[in-house]
Amino acid sequence: MGLKLYSVSDGPPSLACRQVFAALDVPFELVNVIFNNGEHMTDDYAKMNPQKEIPVLDDDGFFLSESVAIMQYICDKYKPGSPLYPTDPKARALVNHRLLFNLTTYYANVAPYTMAPIFFAYERTPEGLKRVHMALEVFETYLTRLGTSYAAGDKLTIADFPLINTTMTLEAVGVDFSKYDKINQWYNNFKKNHPDLWKISADGMKEIKYFDANPPDLSHLNHPIHPARKQKA
Repeated sequence: MGLKLYSVSDGPPSLACRQVFAALDVPFELVNVIFNNGEHMTDDYAKMNPQKEIPVLDDDGFFLSESVAIMQYICDKYKPGSPLYPTDPKARALVNHRLLFNLTTYYANVAPYTMAPIFFAYERTPEGLKRVHMALEVFETYLTRLGTSYAAGDKLTIADFPLINTTMTLEAVGVDFSKYDKINQWYNNFKKNHPDLWKISADGMKEIKYFDANPPDLSHLNHPIHPARKQKA
């Protein structure tokens, strides 16, 4: 059966997982889940992931959700010892920290402002933007203190991918983060030095820009958490 990644084409967690596969040159089958059609809300999908979230990895019948766990698993199983996920305890701890920082602080505060209002009945508010800048300030501090080219050291690691894709959503919806010098340097260096990996993000950004200008009506999803926003007549 081989490896399959059930992915959404504009979702930052899905994009990060795809970048790990590309960076490690691990072959896999990409299964595009159509979010707007509710393909992730079906009973069959719930057999793979009861959370009904995307992405999900299928490794010959072994199902794994949560993008961070997927990235770590792919590195450990298919390219152990890769600098993309270093084995040195301190180096790995920094990578793990940045992955968790993205989950708990960076993406957790950026996505409600950038992504959620595109698909559901949320508004972009001054308070939401304040949270975005709080997260940016913390990330800027980490990059400044570490003083390296990448988010967790002098080499590209899996920590960079989710952080890149979170930052990409800011660019996609036009949030100005130009005053954060270290973030801009890191972000632009990634684009320049890893064009094949950046293309994965850039393709997702094109879709986010489109949907930001043309918000879809997802009221048919009956989402268990997010409130539906219907199209204006």
